[in-house]
Amino acid sequence: MSERETEHGLARGLTNYGDRGFSLYLRRSFAKSMGYSSALLARPIVGIAYPGGAFNNCHRHFPELLEAVKRGVLAAGGLPMDFPTISLGEVFLNPTSLMFRNLMAMDVEEMVRAQPMDAVVLMGGCDKTVPAQLMGAASANLPAVQLVAGPMMTSRYQGERFGACTDCRRFWARHRAGKVSAAEILAIEGNLATTAGTCAVMGTASTMACLAEALGMSLPGTAAIPAVHADRLRAGEATGAAAVRLIARPITPAQIVTPAAVENALRVLLALGGSTNAIIHLTAIAGRLGIPLPLAKLNEFSDATPVLVDLKPTGEHYMENFFAAGGMSAVLRELKPLLHLECLTVTGETLGERLDAEQGLWVDRSVVRPATDPVEPVGGLVALFGSLAPRGALLKRSAADKSLFEKEGRAVVFTSLADLAARIDRDDLEVTGDEILVLQNAGPVSGSGMPEAGYLPIPAKLARAGVKDMIRISDARMSGTAFGTVVLHVTPEAALGGPLALVRTGDRIRLSVSARRIDLLVDDAELERRRAQRVPAADLPVRGYARLYADHVLQADQGCDFDFLRAGERRPADDGRRGE
Repeated sequence: MSERETEHGLARGLTNYGDRGFSLYLRRSFAKSMGYSSALLARPIVGIAYPGGAFNNCHRHFPELLEAVKRGVLAAGGLPMDFPTISLGEVFLNPTSLMFRNLMAMDVEEMVRAQPMDAVVLMGGCDKTVPAQLMGAASANLPAVQLVAGPMMTSRYQGERFGACTDCRRFWARHRAGKVSAAEILAIEGNLATTAGTCAVMGTASTMACLAEALGMSLPGTAAIPAVHADRLRAGEATGAAAVRLIARPITPAQIVTPAAVENALRVLLALGGSTNAIIHLTAIAGRLGIPLPLAKLNEFSDATPVLVDLKPTGEHYMENFFAAGGMSAVLRELKPLLHLECLTVTGETLGERLDAEQGLWVDRSVVRPATDPVEPVGGLVALFGSLAPRGALLKRSAADKSLFEKEGRAVVFTSLADLAARIDRDDLEVTGDEILVLQNAGPVSGSGMPEAGYLPIPAKLARAGVKDMIRISDARMSGTAFGTVVLHVTPEAALGGPLALVRTGDRIRLSVSARRIDLLVDDAELERRRAQRVPAADLPVRGYARLYADHVLQADQGCDFDFLRAGERRPADDGRRGE
């Protein structure tokens, strides 16, 4: 056994001065400078990964939640020691939070490895923090429990109920269409997000919270508790105590996040009508443990998994309603015949044992529908393949206009985010509403960080005319709070010379959701001519994390993780990612 496997508490992973006795003596001495007693320092240590900070509104309540976790650890006989990590506030980061997810994952992994702790509580919320923590914890493979921030509560404005961020987009679209004035949009702005917590709908943050519970990495029933609810603090206390129990009976992420557990999480994602971003994150988490998650499996599961939850952006309700309706327990019980019930969870129970203990609990059927009467008979997400996306693309069909599912149209192409911003609202843009909007060079390698720009705005002149949806295609992402007929994550991306790079305004594109295809209707000879004329992507960043990201980020179908962080994966010196 390694030193790290045989030593516990403060003696774990000693700083190397060439004298182990001196190292432990010095560590205890410095720890005592913080006021700890010898008795406390003899306890097993629970580290608490703490991504607080002023640039993350979702985590506004974390100081109070941290105290609840510490209370639980102390009561269970452990010593809580929190440590700071990178925090990813979605709207405060440039170019996009996804770009820094891998950096946070590295931060979590290395600090869990480097510091003396026997288990770790992962406090996260704003949507990229949870996958980053799960990725880091999977690689470090120390006993870990995820504790999520919880969603915001909704607010009211002039008799209407508001919740970030689906309603943010709804009112901004009306403002762009000239139906909401500048003064009104300013008033609305102050009423969309009024409490601590993550977005109030089934966006990426809430989706990932639910998937953490579905994987077995967080305590049962904790995913949907609102951030400001007293139960959120009780969940924090219980999570701290659970981490101490994991020290006595170690269960590591590798024992919990198995291929079967990943399949369970995929089922839950589909039943929730959850965020497209969750596919990237779940693929990345699984990849840290060598578990493949091919997009073809998404279609296999989607065709046999109904949407059960009636929440925005695909339905009517908010996360606070989901919590009151029975939350994840209600969803898992409805999905029970489709789940792997032998999967282990952080409590030491199997999923089946958990669900057996929860039989007979009340469910609000207006929010969580029975499998016999679902919101939709098939899953919320599908993968598309075809000549435009040889390695796949995603469509959130539960948030899309079904009348556009089988359509051929003329492409209107924007070659970059700057081009989109410059032309989308021009009155002379040649677009009538029957076309297909295409955005290029917004993928992971493009330099943009794969932003949530795939939800291309409806051109202003069409919005004013009442157009509410169009087919939109890109190698970008979109927020889990968004809606529309939006084809995302086109792989390979344009910056790598994928077929998306070869599309020109006026080309014909065919979408067939029934056939799971997205095709560029241009003959091979013309595509070869365009490929020969293609201008290479711009130079890479010259330094820092941006350079590391550009050199090593993988495509969306591999979770946009770094090639050197996936389990057992080594990239050849020249893998052709930037070539044609």
